[in-house]
Amino acid sequence: GGDAGPASAVPSFWGLHEFDAFLLVVDGVPWGGAFNPAISTLDLNNVDRVEVLKGPSPVALGQSAFVGVIQVIHNPAGAANQTLSLAAGEHGSYEGSLVVNLPRYGELKQTLSLSGEHQGFADAFEKVRDFKAQYRAATPLAGGDLKLSLDLALRRDRPQSPTVLVEGRLTGDTPLNGNFNPANGRIDNDSVHGTLVYDHATPLGLWTTLASVAYTEITDIRGFLRSDLSDTGDANADSQNQRRRILDGYLDTHLSFEGPYGAKLLVGTDVLAGSGRQISRNGEYYVPLNGTVRAPSTATLHVDELNTIDDTRVFAGQYIQADWTSGAFNVLAGLRVNETSEHKHSGHVDTLDPAASEAAGDHRGGVRLSGNLGASWRLWQNGSDHLVVYADLRRTSQAGAVDFGPDYRPDVLKVERANIYEAGLKGVALGGTLEFEASAFRLDDHNLEIATTDANSNPLIQNAGSERLQGVEAEGRYHAAPALDLFLSASWHDATFTHYIASEGGANIDVSGNSLTLSPTWLVAAGAVYAPAQGLGGSLVINFADRRWLDLTNTARAPAYATVDAGLTWKLGRHTLFLRGTNLTDRRDAATASEFGDQSFYRVSGRKVMAGVQVAF
Repeated sequence: GGDAGPASAVPSFWGLHEFDAFLLVVDGVPWGGAFNPAISTLDLNNVDRVEVLKGPSPVALGQSAFVGVIQVIHNPAGAANQTLSLAAGEHGSYEGSLVVNLPRYGELKQTLSLSGEHQGFADAFEKVRDFKAQYRAATPLAGGDLKLSLDLALRRDRPQSPTVLVEGRLTGDTPLNGNFNPANGRIDNDSVHGTLVYDHATPLGLWTTLASVAYTEITDIRGFLRSDLSDTGDANADSQNQRRRILDGYLDTHLSFEGPYGAKLLVGTDVLAGSGRQISRNGEYYVPLNGTVRAPSTATLHVDELNTIDDTRVFAGQYIQADWTSGAFNVLAGLRVNETSEHKHSGHVDTLDPAASEAAGDHRGGVRLSGNLGASWRLWQNGSDHLVVYADLRRTSQAGAVDFGPDYRPDVLKVERANIYEAGLKGVALGGTLEFEASAFRLDDHNLEIATTDANSNPLIQNAGSERLQGVEAEGRYHAAPALDLFLSASWHDATFTHYIASEGGANIDVSGNSLTLSPTWLVAAGAVYAPAQGLGGSLVINFADRRWLDLTNTARAPAYATVDAGLTWKLGRHTLFLRGTNLTDRRDAATASEFGDQSFYRVSGRKVMAGVQVAF
């Protein structure tokens, strides 16, 4: 969930829970372009693998978000696992998908993937409805290989309502599944995305060029209860009716080749550009807190203000990276020059007080270096068993996010800067049956973006001073039997402000030394997957999240909680029957803070059980 709607998500890395703090990459393309990760339009059909990098990739992926990278890689054209899947479940939910390799024409290979869903929730108003299509093609061309990917995503969601924090606790004055959005509340998201990749062998090495363009239109109509939770008949909620258009482009060209002393070199340049425009018509309304009466439509509300954003940003870079191996040693080093430019123009029209209307523009740009240096050493090896120790240093930066919120915020936020230090060990033991890894990290950050409020209790995004994220993470996977894997992971995180004078509710508060919000000290996960080629299989996953603070002053603490997911499968030849359940304990704890609603938190989605069949052909 989160501010991007029920079809989205907010992953956490290294103790930081922030929507734009990580980088989402799909088949080599920053998904969401120069603005925010576009999780809700991500197509998880026909996926070959998902790669997760803890920390940034400051060379090849440029000004990436600094706590992690998630890359989703789809199967090549013509090489998909062909399946038809249908499922249905609780709250009127149903879904279906089809992945098929189309007929070959000469050397042209093609794959088509289609999927659609209608997801209901315990909140009867909340819905996820979308349709996704992906076409992939590949063919030899002029001595190289040309690849094409076309993606279409149509989403029609009805958003959930966050719960307001009152006196250090999530309020009980509103029902658990209450929805206080306007009657016409919705998040409509239509996007088209095209990517071309051309690989060509040269006398030096492989030359690769990738070009992509995406266009997105969003209608975002929502409302948020005010933190005072008035129920006197006066206005107690604020509405937004937004129209947004985003155009993104990405171009990367690089050469990978063998350098001196056996080093593998990567040399390239790229540019990521984006243009986002939005108009937000804001008003206010009254809705009973008992949740039994729907709020009015925004079509019936007076427009109190119109706020506009026109933001254009360009990120360019030139990079070189070397990967050298000699015996048991490996060294990876890279350097990148980043050039940034952002122009933002904002307007505010106050229909109640025209004299208060204003407009302003802002610009921020510059040139910065980023890079990485890492080394690993294979200490021991005996057959497939081995032990490797590693360490790395990374330096990166990230342009300030544009949250496209309803309020008038003309300033361009400062660039976030981070230095990362990491060391760990990983290996295989017990004759190849046990895989393990453990690492310690420290991230020193400056200008982190924080959600807070102004003197009028309006949501506000501002740069914090400096922060430190540090911790230890460990995980293991045990192949207990040919079809049975057991998993265990644990993380200890210490995420604190080292220096930050926060502006909350118009007052300046020194929160230096306090913990970041929504950062559990401990995370533990355990699971088992039994996946035989035929017959009965299943899985069980338990996730535990420790207590965490909900406010900057560290006075409101949410309790620890655990969720349980489980599934059963029955494979009969090409047919697989499946039953899956998520959050079987039906925990509804605070998971994500809203940047649009004052002191408001989205809860974990409730229990959902789905059953279906998949046919391979």
